[in-house]
Amino acid sequence: MRQLRAAGRDLSDELPAHISPAHSENVNFFGVITVDVEAELAKLDGGGWRPLRPAAAQTLSI
Repeated sequence: MRQLRAAGRDLSDELPAHISPAHSENVNFFGVITVDVEAELAKLDGGGWRPLRPAAAQTLSI
């Protein structure tokens, strides 16, 4: 915060409460998406389609 303010940025004192230094696996900070192409292609059937997910069991309550 001090460095940003020294650079002329106008930052409120409440801002740090909304920032986390934690790095999460599901957050991509670098803009690069890595895909295992071979693994994705192996999921395709003979016609080039991915199989449907199994339908969830439906429970009816009356």
